[in-house]
Amino acid sequence: MQVNATTSFSPMKVVADADGLTSRAGSALLTRLADVVGLTDGLVSALSVHSRNVRHEPGRVARDIAVMLADGGDCLTDLGALRDQGVLFGEVASDATAYRCLERLDEATLSRLRGARGAARARAWALARGPQRLVLDIDATLVSAHSEKEGAAGTYKGGFGFHPLLCFEATTGEALSGILRPGNAASNTAADHVAVLELALAQLPEGAAGPGTLVRCDSGGATHAFLAAVVARGLAFSVGFDLTERVRAALLALPESAWLPAFDSGGDPREGAWVAELPLELSAWPRGTRAICRRERPHPGAQLSFTDSGGHRFQVLLTNQRGRRIARLEQVHRQRAAIEDAIRCAKASGLRNLPFRAYAMNAAWLELVLTGCDLLAWTRRLLLSGTELSACEPKRLRYRLLHVAGRIARHAGGARLRLPRSWPWARTLVAAFARLQALPSG
Repeated sequence: MQVNATTSFSPMKVVADADGLTSRAGSALLTRLADVVGLTDGLVSALSVHSRNVRHEPGRVARDIAVMLADGGDCLTDLGALRDQGVLFGEVASDATAYRCLERLDEATLSRLRGARGAARARAWALARGPQRLVLDIDATLVSAHSEKEGAAGTYKGGFGFHPLLCFEATTGEALSGILRPGNAASNTAADHVAVLELALAQLPEGAAGPGTLVRCDSGGATHAFLAAVVARGLAFSVGFDLTERVRAALLALPESAWLPAFDSGGDPREGAWVAELPLELSAWPRGTRAICRRERPHPGAQLSFTDSGGHRFQVLLTNQRGRRIARLEQVHRQRAAIEDAIRCAKASGLRNLPFRAYAMNAAWLELVLTGCDLLAWTRRLLLSGTELSACEPKRLRYRLLHVAGRIARHAGGARLRLPRSWPWARTLVAAFARLQALPSG
């Protein structure tokens, strides 16, 4: 019996004799963009220890950790990926130095760090026009802890860990704010929602938020105290609402003529889905609150629950937005599902693992995760707009752009980064660096 070789690889000799190579050519965009929008200088000022003998400024250490998280790291030792590429990232602090930096980030210091983030955001929005309408999405997520960590607790899903509450801007994908909470924190704690909203508003450029700003939440945000806080700040809200017996009775009593076609994501009538405004008594809620219900046929194979009726599923929202186009209001609310993508991307950028035993250090880690998410969002908006990479999630962006190999050649005029000619996105990366260099310094 004859056996044919299945491999087509030719013999390869491997040697380690090349100079000036880097495996993270595109990640240098993140560090340099942080400099351009003023984030680096802001962090240095915010975290300065006022000592003459500091080899590594705490602000630069924090900047490098944020870049490392945006680059895909999920623990402090991943700083080595930047430290080993000194020609691109400069002198990066050791793991021990970075640990001590995080250890000193108490709540007062974190407040100054948030101020630096807000100032950098204002600069980024000045360079790339901010969203036409601000939409602030608030949601909680579970982060597992696989060892005893301060503040970790059992979760409602039977796990163990933390239950942070986060806020993202829907249009830009920027991570505005977040607070770390124990795993047993409730999903509908009004004080936590108000705290996250306050932190998010503080991140926005002055005058950016107004009556047109929409705050979206799931049913966890449907509390009197939180919605009153939203209205007190002159904002609109759109939150999920539980299907109580009173709500079910109202929606089942609606005549068929009350149901209007719902919209799909493109704004066209969606087959098998309808919306209607419910005549509920809502005087206990903020003035102008209205209830809108969505009725739809479940997709094939879906199992109905006891709250479903007549082969339909129902979802209800509360909003104080005005207008007769209730299908449009319901469509805008349904678009809040994008925050699940934003949270997934944050977990791919360091949020999946809160690596420290101390609660305060994990809270600082969360703040730097949000900073890394902002760097990725600003990179897409400022350097990649108009390209196919402008909507890439972190994993794909890293593969196509950030983790591209290159060769650094030094000459009398400086240094030159040479990219593989055959790489499909090499021209996009070259153009991104050109855009970066063309941005006016803050």
